[in-house]
Amino acid sequence: MVEKSGKTTSDQAELRDALLDAALLHVVFDGWSAATWQAALSDSGVDRTLAEALFPRRALDLAIAYHQRGDAEMCAKLAAADLAEMRFRDRVALAVRYRLEAVDKEAVRRGATLFALPQNAGEGSKLIWGTADAIWTVLGDTSQDVNWYSKRATLSAVYSSTVLFWLGDDSPEQEATWDFLDRRIDNVMQFEKLKATLNKNPLLKPLLAGPNWLMGQIKAPKERDDLPGRWSPRV
Repeated sequence: MVEKSGKTTSDQAELRDALLDAALLHVVFDGWSAATWQAALSDSGVDRTLAEALFPRRALDLAIAYHQRGDAEMCAKLAAADLAEMRFRDRVALAVRYRLEAVDKEAVRRGATLFALPQNAGEGSKLIWGTADAIWTVLGDTSQDVNWYSKRATLSAVYSSTVLFWLGDDSPEQEATWDFLDRRIDNVMQFEKLKATLNKNPLLKPLLAGPNWLMGQIKAPKERDDLPGRWSPRV
């Protein structure tokens, strides 16, 4: 495919990767900042006009691209893994673990600082939702009702809290992080069991009929590019 700039999507992907790889050498020192953007331009040799076309918001878009690269690497590892004999909760835990193993801790720490700024908080939330969506999609989620949203919201919370714990974890092989992740997923599973128990309770069934009907009217979004939160690999 050839874009108006004359560059194919393959060419653009190579330029994006070159800029991002160059930036990562400086992020640890300068964060996702204007200084890192300038250094990436200089080190990569990418023309400034092309670079700004690919990353209009410069360092912010570089940080977003790095997050999405981590999502893509996680999905590739999950697709190649043999998950058949694993419990579903263990598949989710493995997905989060793959996601953290795909990135550099200091680059993520700097990104967390960037997305904590009020003007960037919306982008950060959208990226976390996108990661949760990517995990559920690769694991074969077929929900079409309110569960589509609740699954992603719950996993977003688990993922966010695990990332924050991981950033401060200095245990060997990050074992404390994996234990923390397992506890968070166990908490979610207990909550899901409680919901199922309440819905089956004959005494509560009449009381829940109205709320359950209302929830039943909520449908998963159709495949559309303009909806927030739907993950797709960047090129």
